[in-house]
Amino acid sequence: MKLFLIIFFVAATVALIIAGLYQTPTASADTVGITSGSSLLAPKPDTPDRALTLFLQDMQRRNWRKAFGDVAQANGVDEQAMMQEWSGSNGSLRTFSSLEGFQLWPLHESNDDAQIRAHMRWSTPVGPVEEVRDFGMQRDGNIWKVVFSKIEVPATPAQVVPVTYLRWDLVTGGESGSWGSRNVDAPRVRIISMNAVDSAEGTVIVGEVTNEDTVPAFVNVNATLSDEDGKVLDEESSFDRIAHILLPKEVSPYRIDFPGIPLADVKNVRMDVRPALVPASADPVIGVINQKIDKDAQGNSVLRGELLNQSGETVNIPHVIASFYDGNGRVIWVSDGYIDRALVPLGSEPFAVEIPRSLAAKVQSYHVVVNHYDLKNS
Repeated sequence: MKLFLIIFFVAATVALIIAGLYQTPTASADTVGITSGSSLLAPKPDTPDRALTLFLQDMQRRNWRKAFGDVAQANGVDEQAMMQEWSGSNGSLRTFSSLEGFQLWPLHESNDDAQIRAHMRWSTPVGPVEEVRDFGMQRDGNIWKVVFSKIEVPATPAQVVPVTYLRWDLVTGGESGSWGSRNVDAPRVRIISMNAVDSAEGTVIVGEVTNEDTVPAFVNVNATLSDEDGKVLDEESSFDRIAHILLPKEVSPYRIDFPGIPLADVKNVRMDVRPALVPASADPVIGVINQKIDKDAQGNSVLRGELLNQSGETVNIPHVIASFYDGNGRVIWVSDGYIDRALVPLGSEPFAVEIPRSLAAKVQSYHVVVNHYDLKNS
């Protein structure tokens, strides 16, 4: 009897191992990428969605050589360019990000080609970032290959970029290496507008703040919500949804989120702005061009445009903050988004920030400011 049980358990274990070796990814519209686990016998990319799933899983694991083997070579893309496009360069946000997961939706399929939409979720230092990207697929005999577009990297000619920007240095007379100033008066900063919006996630406070002084200021806006009995519901700050460093006379939008608190429960909003005197410069100069509102692949209204780096230094992580106004000039929403590619000198990168569907029809104008983070100043 004991011998029979031993044989039974050994046979069952072997059967499970064999089943695991031949297990293939689910080929469906809700295929989700998984970063851990692999088979000793790799599944065959014999369908478009299975081929793209295998490709994205290899890209997740940064198994570049294997992923490059899944790419159709018709476009002349090389492995190094694919790695750079995926993992980033020049200290961009993408260099600090990793693909957390993905879902696939087939859009088109014929006998020789297909198109699949991938909704990818990236984990980044500034929070989760979602990307929607359409992949072309191509049949190669009995298997399918990913059509990875060739990356065109603009070549900036050698030249001299004149430096004409203003700069403010801060001499504190205090401890070496201290940031900000505590022994002089804070800059004059004022909140010039505030609007409470009821969103699907909760109450959102949006508006604008300006630096009325002749010196730069580091700014953060805080808000406290109270109910009809005067009880504090929550306290939050603008965090990164504001251009923190304001040069003299500059204006920045701000946004403060209160998740889970309906606007109907709020009877009072107390605002507080806390400026500090800091060193700053008016460089790099980043222009915003080709702005327009249109629809994205999912039917959402988005503001699109391009950022143009007009300086001679690399901007590692650009951050777009857009304020949207109704017909009366009131701020009704503020959206922001990080660009995951670095802005090289005299180079440009596209951006897109979303407008809530409930507010899209009310938007009559908009204004974009660009915040930025540089590794050398971090």
